Amino acid sequence: MAVMTIRRTEAPERRLTVDDLEHTPDDGRRYELVDGRLDVSPAPKPIHMRVAYRLGSHLGVACDDAFEIGEAPGINLNADGTHHRIPDLAVFDCELPDEGYFQVPPLLAVEIVSPESVFRDNHTKRREYAAFGVPSYWIINPLADKVGIVEFRLEDGQYQEVTQTYGEEVFETELPFPVRFVPHWLVANGPWRKNIGGPAEDTGTE
Repeated sequence: MAVMTIRRTEAPERRLTVDDLEHTPDDGRRYELVDGRLDVSPAPKPIHMRVAYRLGSHLGVACDDAFEIGEAPGINLNADGTHHRIPDLAVFDCELPDEGYFQVPPLLAVEIVSPESVFRDNHTKRREYAAFGVPSYWIINPLADKVGIVEFRLEDGQYQEVTQTYGEEVFETELPFPVRFVPHWLVANGPWRKNIGGPAEDTGTE
């Protein structure tokens, strides 16, 4: 997700918290906090919206009712609410919070890359989500000619790359639950619902 930091001419008197986000304008942009500093990202572009919706819909079909799939959920990465991130998509196995934002790591966090967010998604958020204990992290690059996904899994406090899948190849994983899909159909025009799961698996039976 593309993020631009609002620069201030003077240091703020205090670090901002998620309580301050209640006063941000309802303008379609996303407001995050990094160590008490406000980061603002522009409204998602149409291709970003398409990828998030299609992936979320497909994950919803693949999982059972024990999982909660959220598009752009707010997550507090620390106890005092000064570090707040909004992944493009996340999967939880916990109850919804009674109020406020999620306080626990999701099973999966997904970021959809834009030209402005390449470093942040591949480095900054990768480090932050690992430190928070998110077991699985996907980065999706929605290039129209060859969309790709990189899967990371948490091992000994750091993410290790598991696989890279591009275009019309089939991406498969067991975490956070068994799912398979073709990255091409996250962005392509046409019958994506029919094709996003890839060719029917050969069971070996007649």
